Amino acid sequence: MNNTEDEIIVEKIQRVALDTIIKIGILLAIMVWCFEIMSPFLHPIIWGVIIAAAAYESFLRLSKKMGHRPILAAILTTLIFLAVTIVPVVLLTESMATGAEALADDAKRGTLKIPPPPESVAGWPLIGEKLHGIWHKASVDITVVLKQFAPQLKDMGSWLLSAAAGAGYGLLQFALSILIAGLLLANADTALLAINALATRVAGRDGIKFVEIAAKTVRGVTRGVLGVAVIQGILAGLGFLVVGIPGAGLWAFVAMVLAVIQIGILPVTLPAIIYVFATAEPLTAILFLIWSIVISTIDNVLKPLLMGKGAAVPIPIIFIGAIGGFIATGILGLFTGAIILSIGYTLYKTWVEQTPVETISKQAE
Repeated sequence: MNNTEDEIIVEKIQRVALDTIIKIGILLAIMVWCFEIMSPFLHPIIWGVIIAAAAYESFLRLSKKMGHRPILAAILTTLIFLAVTIVPVVLLTESMATGAEALADDAKRGTLKIPPPPESVAGWPLIGEKLHGIWHKASVDITVVLKQFAPQLKDMGSWLLSAAAGAGYGLLQFALSILIAGLLLANADTALLAINALATRVAGRDGIKFVEIAAKTVRGVTRGVLGVAVIQGILAGLGFLVVGIPGAGLWAFVAMVLAVIQIGILPVTLPAIIYVFATAEPLTAILFLIWSIVISTIDNVLKPLLMGKGAAVPIPIIFIGAIGGFIATGILGLFTGAIILSIGYTLYKTWVEQTPVETISKQAE
């Protein structure tokens, strides 16, 4: 082979390489462009897929009962989701706004009154005396306490305004996600074939198995963690509304967030119980105490029932996913972060467990 033939071969290789680079560049440019176009809808789409996956089995049963009419079943499922989730959130949000406005008006007019603390508060360990002193000052003259904690209250007010704006935007995104989930359910067979085809292209013959594992994880985490958290938040908010706790919607939201990150709603219900015992009639306070105990412990019953068929996910994974998702993308990220990280953990665990024991032993040797 002479130099001329070598030059021809090199030229062909260069031409093929350049052609490949150009094609890959064009493909990447198209992908980036598509991502930029879809990015405003990315989180609602992800959440819509999660909702559709969580509701898929119930949707199939409903469609069967309605004479195998998937479109009608999807419409009904969408309306149920909107009614069950959006309506209570709107009511609690309205209560939160009304309560905040009333507190602000009372503070401006100087008519805001705080009931005196029970003497038993002073006997609480660690924080009793300090809490009793601050509470007593507030009951005598609220303006003194407001001035004392003015910087902290200012920071908290800014955070609350930001959180309220984020919650409103998150509510709109969630409503859009429910509509997207309804569209996916109406075309469930086509969507499932597309997902299985993509998973097979990515993971080969194990792709469909990974899709099934991911679906089980979504159902388990959505029902057993997020579903229970939403139920506890709504029930706590209804209790706060009935007994007249100021800012019931805000405290219900805080309770839901604490339930999502697996801390529990006790840090919210316990101060509420103390407040109700200090301000309300004994019968009302006792009934609210019973109600709070029930909703604070209901997760111990609901989680095993709702997560029984789903993949088991460690609590730290859910906690990190929820906090990281909230920091990264706001209110919706609180929920999607927990689910996405749970899916990633479960798929990774399944992939690692598929490695033959013999291979691991040989590598160790």
